[in-house]
Amino acid sequence: MALPINVEDLLNKRKVEGNRIEFKKGWNPAEIYHSICAFANDFDNLGGGYILMGVEENEYGIAKRPVTGINIEAVDGILKKMVGFNNMFDPYYLPRTSVEEVDGQQVLVIWAPSGVNRPYAIPMDVTAKEKKMKYYIRSGSSSIVAKGEVLDELRDLANRLPFDERPNPEITMSDISMVLLRDYLATIGSKLEASLFTQPLVDTLEQMELLTGPTENRMIKNVAGMMFCEHPEKFFPYTQIDVVAFPEGKVKNPHNFTEKTFKGSVPQIIKQTMDYLETNILYETVQKVSGKQEANRFWNYPYDAIEEAVANSMYHRDYQQHEPVEITIEPDGITILNCPGPDRSIPMSAIEKGDSLKSRRYRNRRLGDFLKELDLTEGRSTGVPTIQEKLAANGSPRATFETTEDRLTFLVHIPVHEGCGSKSTTETTSVTTTETTTVTTTEKSKRTTEKTTEKIIRLMRVNPQITNKELAAACEITEDGVYWNTKKLRKQNIIRRIGGVLGYWEVLKIPDNIPQDVPQNVTQDVSQDIAHDVTQEAGLDEKIEKALQSNPNITTKELAKQNGVTPMTIKRHIAKMPHIRYVGSGYSGHWEVLT
Repeated sequence: MALPINVEDLLNKRKVEGNRIEFKKGWNPAEIYHSICAFANDFDNLGGGYILMGVEENEYGIAKRPVTGINIEAVDGILKKMVGFNNMFDPYYLPRTSVEEVDGQQVLVIWAPSGVNRPYAIPMDVTAKEKKMKYYIRSGSSSIVAKGEVLDELRDLANRLPFDERPNPEITMSDISMVLLRDYLATIGSKLEASLFTQPLVDTLEQMELLTGPTENRMIKNVAGMMFCEHPEKFFPYTQIDVVAFPEGKVKNPHNFTEKTFKGSVPQIIKQTMDYLETNILYETVQKVSGKQEANRFWNYPYDAIEEAVANSMYHRDYQQHEPVEITIEPDGITILNCPGPDRSIPMSAIEKGDSLKSRRYRNRRLGDFLKELDLTEGRSTGVPTIQEKLAANGSPRATFETTEDRLTFLVHIPVHEGCGSKSTTETTSVTTTETTTVTTTEKSKRTTEKTTEKIIRLMRVNPQITNKELAAACEITEDGVYWNTKKLRKQNIIRRIGGVLGYWEVLKIPDNIPQDVPQNVTQDVSQDIAHDVTQEAGLDEKIEKALQSNPNITTKELAKQNGVTPMTIKRHIAKMPHIRYVGSGYSGHWEVLT
């Protein structure tokens, strides 16, 4: 069967914790079945693990490349022997296997997901005549025998199947979106994408370990509904994020606010929420320092810190509770509230310290695996350190974390950068908003002779103010597709976003495969536009301010026409005028000039 994860991620120990991955040079059935048993028992509720046979590791536990591999004829013999060894499990357990080509060699990957019928026992030596049964668990990167109190705890924990792994009889095959499923498999580079439309959907879900129950009554797991249903709120009410912005502060003026609600699959909710925050809330400030050539640049909120907090709120929430994730934006910071709080294995002192929250139990471990594959979260127990690290790199104050004594709620407060505290949350936005946004499905980009990322970079160089909608049309992909590609380019430090909806794209470096020159006709057109704007921009700030005072309902298009410049020039100037803000949304809003 094909793996639901990219084998390169396993080899490099990306997106899956290192203690969930083992490298084996060759076939050693006794040791290998100790590990399979330990992964199946999943004592720490991490989601099982993977064994890569035909891979050596160095003294630091890193895979040696190129891999040694194993003979394809030997693989057939190993698989036949595994059939008999699997029958020795008590109760019966079936690990998944896949033969992967790596560095021109064959590697046998054994995937041992957390078992439904834990705890499992296996003979100490599956090849010996005497079958002395033992329970195995993981201890760091080793598999050990569970004894005494640990065995008692294993038996206790094994009965607590995480919610996302439980079957849901209400979810049917018709609820699973083929578009969402294909998009996920394509994004992570899974070989399952190729067979998605050549085999029944049930076979694909089976291979992805998204079905459970007896053969005669296979049911879809909750996590499949969270990831691949366009309307998971049918099964998990209030699967949504509510964003409420108070430009003047909730206490100072509770009646002045804007509200947005995002629904869809969990990745869609996270993506659309981040799109909204990036466009309407996040902005960069440039401070020139006397005597220094380079200016200080910082964001009011670093994108990566906010994304990690938003993704974690969806990852760790309780989908049985009828409560949405709430994001509140005020001039002094952003707070993210979800239910419930951390489990009691995390001491209150660790929460108050805000350095790392390491849990022994996870509500939605498979959901976390899926989100890590999409680079939407760093991984278990790394969310808080990542948030603090990104804030520190931006020069922002530390985030704080709160929970109630009964652990009913969990609140994350991310302070605004001290250099941006005077700005309003609506200063940089003039976009039309609605009460509810239902996320649309993502479509995979069409294959063209030029890579999509190359097109995006070219278009941004020609027109830094280009919108996601315009990029999508030019590249013949969806706006979701633009999001995934620009996110990848940002992580590679190839591009960055300056400002919000009134901002622009900056190309930091140009990959070698993209020509350094811009087409001459384009260059001329752009140069002419810039020259025209420069001659027209003298005293433009003053003209804009007077026009807004006399007519608060004037549009940027009308302002541009009055002053003989482009609407984008007007937007650029307004973005640099902190005493001007847009109150409300769309055509129902108005401009305010603060004195």
